[in-house]
Amino acid sequence: MSFDGSTLTRKLCDVALLRYLPQKGRWHYEDGLMLKAFEAACRHWGDRRFSDAIHTWGEAAIRPDGSIVSYRREEYNLDQINPGKALFFLFDESGDPRYRVALKSLREQLARQPRTDAGGFWHKNMYPHQMWLDGLYMQGPFYAEYAARFGPAEDFADIVKQYELAESNTRDGITGLLHHAWDESRTQAWADSRTGRSPHFWSRAMGWYGMALVDLLDFLPESHRGRAGIINTLTRYADALRVVQDRASDMWFQVLDQGIREGNYLETSGSAMFVYTFAKAVRRGYLPTEPYLTISKAGFRSISERMISTDSDGFPSLAGICSVAGLGGNPYRDGSFQYYVSEPQAADDYKGLGPYILAGIELDRINHD
Repeated sequence: MSFDGSTLTRKLCDVALLRYLPQKGRWHYEDGLMLKAFEAACRHWGDRRFSDAIHTWGEAAIRPDGSIVSYRREEYNLDQINPGKALFFLFDESGDPRYRVALKSLREQLARQPRTDAGGFWHKNMYPHQMWLDGLYMQGPFYAEYAARFGPAEDFADIVKQYELAESNTRDGITGLLHHAWDESRTQAWADSRTGRSPHFWSRAMGWYGMALVDLLDFLPESHRGRAGIINTLTRYADALRVVQDRASDMWFQVLDQGIREGNYLETSGSAMFVYTFAKAVRRGYLPTEPYLTISKAGFRSISERMISTDSDGFPSLAGICSVAGLGGNPYRDGSFQYYVSEPQAADDYKGLGPYILAGIELDRINHD
């Protein structure tokens, strides 16, 4: 039987919509990711149910005066920028000034965000002197879209610098893979005393960074002098990931370079993020069609066949998603191999569903272009 990725993507998206029940008053990066998938679904299939879900969320999350329910700027948490991406869509569709006010509030956070000595954003105020790859996805495309819409154009230099600092401080010179995070102060127990880098290459961390690269390019002007450098970064990134794609499964492992080491496993969210990144980069002409279209199609098919099953309600369910992983905090997360593989796995987590839907839509767009 032939594989129909488009139909499966639509089914999973429909189920996600049916079950999407954002907690009233929650302002969370996971919702931001799921809402981007719904926005892509609305644009691709023309189904207003997806935009209706975004509007329902927006009306609950943003008060009439434009203040954001449960948003805490004083935390200077880059994760809290990510849901703001949906506000551009809502402002365009409704013209409601509350969304413009909320967008401005998030931009003001970035203006005050603590930085490393070289100007890189701290991931959170509670994680001083640290840049995490996750943060590039949370803030980068938002920052760029805000600059593209409202200015000033000078912000693009700072935006590009964030990506450059993340790569230069986390990239391994041998494999080309990126470490999850970097501590400028070298004070964290997880940080290498010489480089400041965390010990391992976590799949989803690199997934966040890849999506951040291709989404940034939607807004970074063609004429900007940093654009070629971002595309070169994307090329290096793709070349490194191609090497560690598991040949037996066409997916990627939770800890990318550790293969079949005991405890390591094929992880859904990172794999879906890589497929999305490669497929979008091929469609937009940033990466060559081959080998990356073949890699994308094989990865997507493998995720679909290995990780999707029918649940007790008769709906498709996506499994194999690392529920959460981070560094530091309390209890302390040391960034060891054992730490990454011991965090629980989940089914239908937004961090897997969102990228899977985005990846499927990108591949469907290629098929119909």
